[in-house]
Amino acid sequence: MDKWIYLAGAAALITNFFAYRAESVNTYRLISALAFAFLSTHFYLQGALAGAIGVGIGSIRNLVAMRYNQPSIVVLFFTATVGFCLWEWLVLAHPVTLFVAYASALIFTIGSIVLKSATSIRRWFIAAEALGLLYALLVGSSLGALFNASNLTSIAVKLGTERRNTQQNNQVK
Repeated sequence: MDKWIYLAGAAALITNFFAYRAESVNTYRLISALAFAFLSTHFYLQGALAGAIGVGIGSIRNLVAMRYNQPSIVVLFFTATVGFCLWEWLVLAHPVTLFVAYASALIFTIGSIVLKSATSIRRWFIAAEALGLLYALLVGSSLGALFNASNLTSIAVKLGTERRNTQQNNQVK
């Protein structure tokens, strides 16, 4: 079983390495949907249900958001995320760490559907990735923590590159 936990985590890490480097928002959504599916599997196999559900919803949400981004879609995924959070908290009586996972998922939900530019998504997701990193550390997922730390690094590198390119373009003009 441990082998599958690590394989799913590694697949998530490798796949998502490419997501934040995507130039278009839909390319980002597609690649990250696959990475989220791997990470959801990783968390599920590790017994971290909040992470598995939150990230699993994110995978489906990213695929839906490629085509639909109406306010009703945001409400649907927001409601599903809050519903699963409450179910875990009130019915299953899982520990409070679940709120960290679901807070991250809610930030991802709003950003993935509402924001239209890849740069805006990167900026918005800094908070979500930081919460994801905290959750991974709380549940003892080294690959989950590496996943989020890698994403934060990718965001920083890509935003830095975009800023330098903008500055160079402004100097040329």
